[in-house]
This record gives sequence, structure tokens and C-alpha cells, in this order.
Amino acid sequence: MHAPSWYLALWGQVSARAWLGALVALFMVAVLIPVLRPAAVRLGLTDHPGGRKQHALPTPMHGGLCILLAMVATAAIFNDLRSSAMVAFYLGGGLLLLVGILDDRFDLNWKLRIGAQAVAAIIMMYIGGVSVQQLADVVGVHSFPIGLLSLPVTVFVVVGMINALNMSDGVDGLAGGQALVSMLLFACFALYAGNVVTAERLVITAGAIIGFLVWNMRRPGQPRAQVFLGDAGSTVLGFMIAWASIRLSQNAWHPVSPVLGPWTIAIPLVDCCSLILRRWRQGRSPFAADRDHLHHLLLDAGYSPRTVTLGLMAVSAFLGLSAAVALKLGIYRPLLVLLFFGLIALHYHLTSDRERAVAFLRRLSLAGRQTPASSA
Repeated sequence: MHAPSWYLALWGQVSARAWLGALVALFMVAVLIPVLRPAAVRLGLTDHPGGRKQHALPTPMHGGLCILLAMVATAAIFNDLRSSAMVAFYLGGGLLLLVGILDDRFDLNWKLRIGAQAVAAIIMMYIGGVSVQQLADVVGVHSFPIGLLSLPVTVFVVVGMINALNMSDGVDGLAGGQALVSMLLFACFALYAGNVVTAERLVITAGAIIGFLVWNMRRPGQPRAQVFLGDAGSTVLGFMIAWASIRLSQNAWHPVSPVLGPWTIAIPLVDCCSLILRRWRQGRSPFAADRDHLHHLLLDAGYSPRTVTLGLMAVSAFLGLSAAVALKLGIYRPLLVLLFFGLIALHYHLTSDRERAVAFLRRLSLAGRQTPASSA
């Protein structure tokens, strides 16, 4: 079977019911955002410009609330709230949403946020039965159960992915776009592994994210975002990515290699790890705010917000699919882990001097603009 036909056949496993669920979730989010906007403004869930924030007007931050409400409603409509795993998923997501809303409103201490994320991971593990148990592929052996380390490793993975996505939320559409790419990649991996049920849930989640991006991403007729995720939304989406990663990679019946997990959200994770390391070496808090993220460097280099969002989405999709193809071709799996750490080291080196990094990115932009003219 040719590649395009095989790919279509793969997605052909998704039922009409799931596609309908995705459309319902998309429509609900797209409608809820303008409907709940006045309430968000009255409650003070508004992000005001100033400092590092470069948006022109105060913008409501209820995108995460709308996404989770639509997902719960869709799950209820399609009778997908029966398992303890799904109950745990929405309990953990609801906790993160609540704490995130309080953080958006009152700017909570980062230790409280991390504590809530750890509790959500524990709910996922002990109520939902979703946890890291096996790292055989990561170290390159037939079996490598981690036993009592399962709890701290699960918490580390969940907290890490949540904060990686949260730190990427600095350009219109970027965090939502990264989450959308990750959901679709995991759906592909789930379908390939035969886990159609999880794939269909991921497709519905992707539909909800697209509904949010309708109002969050810049496009013709919409020169700026009409709604933000806020910390509430970015933590919920990060939790969804962590859930999908662990659920698929630790499922003995439908195994997906755990080495693929980081590659589905490579750009936010690489940028997050590099920045945390740099802040630690400078004696600063790892959660200190600054303008040294990759998306900030790209903006300062002259790229438009829309170009930054779409470009980083494309790079994320390329990296995730490349890792999957590498596994399919039989690459030694721990090598992919080493390559990921190499990517972090490369990013750290290239961005260690901010002015040099911006100048390099600006040269890339100018070279890209000049290529069509030189070939004409």
C-alpha cells in the first residue's frame, strides 16, 4: 500500500461518532468563548498589557475554562465518563483549572502551582491508574520496571510537561498550536498501535483546541487574539499532553515507546529545559519571568507572531514524525533519548548569548526572504 493510502487507512479507523464528537467540541468552545467573555471580564480574568506583555488591549483569559467545559459536556453527551481513568482525568484537570484561575486572578506563589500539579499527577496515578512503570526503551534493555520510583517519576513527567507548555504561552496561538500538534501526533501513534479508543478521545480533544484557536490565533480579519489560555488553560493542556504520553507509552496492550513522548512537544520542552538550566546557573528562580524564550527571540528577530506560531508548529510536527519514522526504521531507541538531550545542549549554546541568537535568527529570516528573488 502506498504511503498516502496507508495514512488515510490509518485515520479511517476513527469512527464517525468520534469525528462528530470533535465537531461538537469545536463548536462548543467557539461559542462559549464569546458567551463567557463578559463574565471573565467581570471576574477580573483579564490580561492587561505592560512589561513583557506586548498585546495592545486587555484580553480575557477564559480559554482553558471553555476547553474543559466543552470536553466534559462532549464526554457526557457521548457517554464517555464511565471509567475511573476518565473520572480521574477530569478531576485532575478540574483541579488545575481552578488553581490556574486563582493564579490568573491573584498571581499565586509558584510553589502552590507546582503543588497542585503534583496532586493532579497523584490523582492520575492512584485513581486513574495512569503512571510511569517501565522505562525499558529509554535505557535500551528488555525490561526496566522502576517500582517505587513510579510516583516521583510520574510527578516529574506531569509537572515537566505542564510547565513546558505554560512557558511557551507567549505568542498568540503558540501554546494552543503546540498542544494541537501533540494531540494529533499522539492520535497517530495510538492508531498505529491499535488503541482506537484513546485515539478517538485525542481527536475530540484536538477539536476542542481548534475551537479555541479560532479566537486565539491571528488570521485575516482577526489581527490579534480575542482570548488567552491563561495559566489555567496552559496547565490543563499540558496535563492532557502528559496524560496522553503516559497512557500510551505505559499501556502493555497497545505499546507506544516512551521515547516518543518528549518528541511530540519537543520545542516547548527544549526551550523550557534550556531556560531553567540558564536561570539556575545565574542563581535565579527557575520560574522567573523574562524575555529569553525562543518565541521572544524570534519576535525580536523580526518574525511576525503568526509566522512564529505556524513555524514552530511545523517544526514540532516534523520532529515528532521524524522520531516516529526513526523508530519504525529500527534506530536504537536510547539514541533518540541522547539526541533529545543533544538538542537541548545545542539550543542552550545557541541562545546563551541573546544578541548573537537574535542576530542569527534575523539572518535566517533575511535569507528566506531573499531566496525567491535570487532564483527569479
